[in-house]
Amino acid sequence: MLVPEGIAKDTSLRTSFYDALTPMRDPADVYDSRHYALVPPEWFIAVSDIKGSTAAVEGGKHADVNFAAAAMIAALNNLCGGTIPYQFGGDGAVALIPPQHAKAARRSLAQVRRFALAEFKLDLRVGLAPITAIAERNTEVRVGRYEPQPQSAYAVFLGDGIELMENSVKGRADDALAALAMIGDADDDGQAPDLTGLSCRWTPLKSARGKMVALVIRGPDHGTLHRELTAVAGVPALNAASMEGLQTRWPPKGLLREARARKRKGMLWPMTLRVAIETFVAYLFFKNNWNAGKFNARRYKNELLKGAVDFARSGKTLALVFDCPVDRIDAVQQFLEKRSQRGELQYGMHVSDHAVMTCFVTSTEEKHVHFVDGGDGGYTKAATQLKARLKAG
Repeated sequence: MLVPEGIAKDTSLRTSFYDALTPMRDPADVYDSRHYALVPPEWFIAVSDIKGSTAAVEGGKHADVNFAAAAMIAALNNLCGGTIPYQFGGDGAVALIPPQHAKAARRSLAQVRRFALAEFKLDLRVGLAPITAIAERNTEVRVGRYEPQPQSAYAVFLGDGIELMENSVKGRADDALAALAMIGDADDDGQAPDLTGLSCRWTPLKSARGKMVALVIRGPDHGTLHRELTAVAGVPALNAASMEGLQTRWPPKGLLREARARKRKGMLWPMTLRVAIETFVAYLFFKNNWNAGKFNARRYKNELLKGAVDFARSGKTLALVFDCPVDRIDAVQQFLEKRSQRGELQYGMHVSDHAVMTCFVTSTEEKHVHFVDGGDGGYTKAATQLKARLKAG
């Protein structure tokens, strides 16, 4: 029996569509369409977007924006009890939901929306729709499983279905799809979302090469573009995290965010105290490279560097955050500008002296994914610039 392209052969013990995808270990594989598979029609797609994220970032709330966006991922992944396909976008997120969890996912999305408003005063737009509704509109969603280290998977997407869904939820595309995807007040049961594992304990990632560059690009042939950008930047790889830039402090700036996420229906101050104690212990372990049981501080940091998610790919859009030498930043922008003037792509670019991480840790020994965004709202500011360029034609 032939195994469909992109599907692992050892599926006998696997029941999830996503679990059965052949993991992509090499970043270059992300740009090979052979590693993507069509999402089954019975699955659902969930999206979120923070309304007014540009103003929130300008107001200094970029860390809150990232945390609220990652909250959807944490809540849905915890709900489904395993690894689902998801992608972080700075001020929003995308996830694919197995059919048996669709009804509960609507409730979870409503809970996360209320959490973002109550704790951070952020208007989180959320939506959920069946893949069949995407297919009926002659669009598709293909997904790949990027897994640089075992059990720390991150989804990448092809097809126009994600963009159609996101624009519909934002009120910019298909009104019928927006109505189908709408999460109403009746979906909210008033309970707190399960955000177990969500945190932001690391200090901002300082640049080891010069500056952190955040890019949001629309155009074809992402593989060639990625290779050319790497050469222009003069770096071995387009990545943001380095051992030199990876630092921890106590108390972490995200202490209260984590406490708010974990308190559920309880009082804030007891959870704040608990998180303060836990983060202090973690600070000592990482600062001194201590080990305990299966936990090895050096190994954890190496895994973090290898698996830090500093890119996103969805349809025609490629988003990147990378550490770039100062003397190559102008060359990167000139390269993109020339291609833009030739009509080959459009882009938005933001430069900062740091990047930020929001972390989702489901097992300190194995499963931990770290979402990277450019400093001061890098993805949001780059996307705003891109939108202006697209509007100007």
